[in-house]
Amino acid sequence: QVQLVESGGGLVQAGGSLRLSCAASGNIFSISSIYTMGWYRQAPGKQREWIADITRGGTANYADSVKGRFTASMDYAKNTIYLQMNSLKPEDTAVYYCAGDSRPWISWKEFNYWGQGTQVTVSS
Repeated sequence: QVQLVESGGGLVQAGGSLRLSCAASGNIFSISSIYTMGWYRQAPGKQREWIADITRGGTANYADSVKGRFTASMDYAKNTIYLQMNSLKPEDTAVYYCAGDSRPWISWKEFNYWGQGTQVTVSS
């Protein structure tokens, strides 16, 4: 099994920056088999949404709402995915989750591995 643990959330003023981290631990074979890892968020009263992901050996993809402001990156040696968030807006306030799976053909909503989430609050 794989455990994902996010960190780095907090309270920041609009225009500020935060960097989220998500470390994978557990079965080494399962971790090395993960094909896609990504970041997702859920604001109060809204559905969880995809904001960025990286496939193994590929480039990062971003939702339009964060493109140009957020940067996702992977450190395979540390089994950690990061999300650098710049120019934060109040509408970025949400619980941020990382998730991953070894199956390249499935929707992120079906991913096997999910972190517990970290709160990001952006004040105006």
